[in-house]
Amino acid sequence: MSKPPNILLLMSDEHRYDVAGFAGDPVVRTPFLDSLAAGGVVFDNAYCPSPICIPCRQAMATGQRPRTCGVERFGQDLPANSMTFARRLAQYGYHTTCAGKLHHTGPDQMQGWTRRTGLDLSVSDPNRGLRIDPSSFGPSLGDPKWSDAKEVQRAGVGRGTLTHDHDRAALDSLMLIAEATFANAYYDRPSGQRPQLMMLSFNRPHYPYFTTEDRFLYYLNRVPLPYMHDQPFDHPFLSRRSVEVGVDVTEREYRRAVTAYYGMIDEIDHDYARFADKLTELGQDLDDWWVFYTTDHGEMLGQHGIWEKQKFFEASARVPLVVRPPSSVRRDWGCVGRRVTQNVSLCDLFATLCDIADAPLPKGSEAVNGAGLESRSLLPLMRGETAQWDDESVSEFEGTNLMIKRGPLKYQWYDRPDCRSEPEVLFDLDADPSERTNLVNERRYWEAVETFRRRRDALGFAPSSS
Repeated sequence: MSKPPNILLLMSDEHRYDVAGFAGDPVVRTPFLDSLAAGGVVFDNAYCPSPICIPCRQAMATGQRPRTCGVERFGQDLPANSMTFARRLAQYGYHTTCAGKLHHTGPDQMQGWTRRTGLDLSVSDPNRGLRIDPSSFGPSLGDPKWSDAKEVQRAGVGRGTLTHDHDRAALDSLMLIAEATFANAYYDRPSGQRPQLMMLSFNRPHYPYFTTEDRFLYYLNRVPLPYMHDQPFDHPFLSRRSVEVGVDVTEREYRRAVTAYYGMIDEIDHDYARFADKLTELGQDLDDWWVFYTTDHGEMLGQHGIWEKQKFFEASARVPLVVRPPSSVRRDWGCVGRRVTQNVSLCDLFATLCDIADAPLPKGSEAVNGAGLESRSLLPLMRGETAQWDDESVSEFEGTNLMIKRGPLKYQWYDRPDCRSEPEVLFDLDADPSERTNLVNERRYWEAVETFRRRRDALGFAPSSS
């Protein structure tokens, strides 16, 4: 029996799908990610299962939609000992190592990883079990997050403790683990006979928007600013502008925030390349590894007047996804430089990793809540086999907001009191790539809307009786 292949999973936080060289951005410098894309497969229509950090990451980990795995809101977490892709591969012989952000908030901070390091290790309720009122110690120092406007105002040259410091710790610790795994200097022997799943998960380019001075100077007069004065979309939920240039922030402050965001993407590309170089230094040929790159959701960057995420606009819900197989697989499949246009989900990574590792998918009670997986292997698409693919991707937010994407059509459902007058939105991205016009009442789309409504109901989002 041959040893299953090593796998490297690179992940960032809040990387907008179109700010990368391989995505067509002419300004940002992403040579390492571009090289992965040139030698592998780019999924041009990959979507997050939820446009917010924690539900997306736990849905990706379990191969289940947020409602199925029970993590629909920020602050929730999986039950202890959940069946994650890390646990599944560990059951089938892999050493599974994660350095950096997993965003678990419950007491099980490993969730199937056999080794974990970095600074993202905390339980969401530090006061649980206290037998004294925490307010007796005096007032807290305040909410750790500024408003979107203040984040934009503060952007520029600097170093964020929740971004740069955490990411540096993740990179340094994974380099040390790689040394111990592949070329142990103390015992003069390698210890990497077992297959490896290594994940390097960064906080950047998530706010706060800070970058190094040299990168800031490079991008300051180069960044595109098409959304500086973008107008809100006319909808009760989607129109919630978070920052208005000229009212909340100045044009200068807006430019500085976009500049810093570009700089952070430049930084993570550089740091991923550093880890790849470390593996090469240790005698590993990265051409023998499967290498993945993705993020948990996008960043609006002021488009439609919105910053951050939480919306089903492309800038928030669509994500970069690149997979580069080993060189032998690339030759056999002829997939070098392939672009896949079918709709896929980050939930599909679970089945894909199992397929690569030759690990059977968990069934029945093995999966979280005994609900089974909602994950499909991406390998057929990478081989060019598209005929049998169900061209759908689903995303959810807070248990009330639903997106279903099929082909170029994106249907949205909002079961919220503030959206009773307009609970449905339909975009045709072929005709309206900027997502400006709600087509749900257009006669030529009625049949498609009825199909989406049946699917919405089947997913458990039927209109509430109230």
